[in-house]
Amino acid sequence: MSIPFTLGRTVITSNALDKLHPEDAALCLSRHSRGDWGELCEHDRKENERGLAVGGRLFSVYRDRHGVRFYVVTEADRSVTTTLLPEDY
Repeated sequence: MSIPFTLGRTVITSNALDKLHPEDAALCLSRHSRGDWGELCEHDRKENERGLAVGGRLFSVYRDRHGVRFYVVTEADRSVTTTLLPEDY
């Protein structure tokens, strides 16, 4: 079970806003906030668990209903969480 964390201010890049289905972006933001990291490899999952414990950055990878891959990233200080496409990173 993951430690709850604050998302801070939530933002989405204009590119992601144009390309992602809005319901999927919102659903995955909720998944991210619950510690469901999506399509991360085991190494990155462990990094997120460490980030939860010590206050590091949190990173998730998802796909919308059309298969568009995107990221949700919460900064280490929990001030902001960004939804973005890989090319926005």
